[in-house]
Amino acid sequence: MHISLQETATIHLHPTDNIVIAMVPLNAQRTIDAAGRRITLNQLVGAGHKIAIEAIAVGDPVRRYGQIIGFATMAITAGDHVHTHNLHVGSMQLDYAVGSAVGTIDPIPTSETRTFMGYHRPDGSVGTRNTVAVIGTVNCSSHTLKKIVDRAKRELLPAYPNVTDIIALSHKHGCATRDGSPELGMLQRTLAGFAHNPNVAGYIFVGLGCETNQFESLFLAHRSRFGAMSLPTYIAIQDEGGVANTIESGVNALVPVLAHANQFTRSEAPISALSLALQCGGSDGFSGISANPALGYAVDLLVRHGGTAVLSETPEIYGAEHLLTRRAVSPAVADKLISRIHWWEEYTRREGFEIDNNPSHGNKAGGLTTIYEKSLGAVAKGGSMPLTAVYEYADHITQKGFVYMDTPGYDPVSATGQVAGGCNLLAFTTGRGSVFGFKPVPSIKIATNSTTYERMKSDMDINAGTIVTGHESIAQVGQRIFDLLIAVASGQQSLSEAQDIGEEEFNPWMLGATM
Repeated sequence: MHISLQETATIHLHPTDNIVIAMVPLNAQRTIDAAGRRITLNQLVGAGHKIAIEAIAVGDPVRRYGQIIGFATMAITAGDHVHTHNLHVGSMQLDYAVGSAVGTIDPIPTSETRTFMGYHRPDGSVGTRNTVAVIGTVNCSSHTLKKIVDRAKRELLPAYPNVTDIIALSHKHGCATRDGSPELGMLQRTLAGFAHNPNVAGYIFVGLGCETNQFESLFLAHRSRFGAMSLPTYIAIQDEGGVANTIESGVNALVPVLAHANQFTRSEAPISALSLALQCGGSDGFSGISANPALGYAVDLLVRHGGTAVLSETPEIYGAEHLLTRRAVSPAVADKLISRIHWWEEYTRREGFEIDNNPSHGNKAGGLTTIYEKSLGAVAKGGSMPLTAVYEYADHITQKGFVYMDTPGYDPVSATGQVAGGCNLLAFTTGRGSVFGFKPVPSIKIATNSTTYERMKSDMDINAGTIVTGHESIAQVGQRIFDLLIAVASGQQSLSEAQDIGEEEFNPWMLGATM
């Protein structure tokens, strides 16, 4: 896609669309040429916002990307600003057309295959980082495990140059729930997934001792992911005689873990060992035009190399799931995705929410009106490859190719599930400027527009706004994203890593009652 602001101030994304997108702020009474028509604007319209190019009656659909993004709540005339004041989601019946758009994967020719420099693990996985983790079983141990990590970084880490980092994975859960409950099971598979992540070379667990989330039950439930026949190190504050003693014991326990981790060094690895988490946050009206389709192009390259890409955030594909079911390799894959959509409909109804509550204040300020519109742009991150599997939250991802994981739209909770599933790299598109990092997985930020990129250069790794200005194509930016993914996987720091961002974002999803 090439767009030049010298030629047009708007873009018409699909022949059937009855709106165009303003590429720059446009004043009221300005006359523009849009979609082959001359239109006078009736209001000021911000960049990334929608302008009607024809009359739309009350209840009629508004289309973007050739898809319905909502229905008019009042009569709209050509030149009107189309947004929250005159557009809402309504209801519609989607045609899932399961498997109707399943393409073939054209592997990259052997002469063109790429590799990266990673850390080979005994189980055959490959890390992009070589991190040691101190993992809490319960919120009551959070302060203590952070103190252990603070001391270990100062006193121990300099002696182990091959270890990337020592991180504290604390959270607000682990008790006040029922033993054996699905909620506790979800937490346990999340914690086990982080211990098993390819970027984690070693770990210890720290708890209080009396918590519902007993480490022995966690270990037994996920023994295959731990890959050990004996219990890993677990330190309980009550057993150690208090916080001070536990800190001392924790620092001492990390010495052999660090020594083991230090034995790993980078060596050449196939791109097929990369598992990429796809995220977007602080989206705007340009997300579905620039950064998301460019990331989708990079995803297609990754899958063609035999790698894995994981799309998530179920409330942010709502209204666009039919584009994914068309790519499902089997009815079972499509049915699992649809079942998760129905679960979210029931969940939000039970909690007194609407899924259309999902677009945030910043999303709307950037031009996005409904969840349908946001979702249609968000699924572009997933490229065009076949959908090979659907996973529940924090499940171990074993299928290669383009897959889906059911998660909330809230970025920290969503990314936590993806990394627990095994992702060793993360790409995050943003229009408003989300400053997202996620240890132990490097996070690459992709700005949807040049204004955000220039304002936040110290946080944005790539500017996809060049697609909007016509300086680059989706393919060119997509190739730049792919090249940066390989460089970061091989050890180059992302900008969030350079600022030590990403430890507070660990946020396991907890459902059900807190007792």
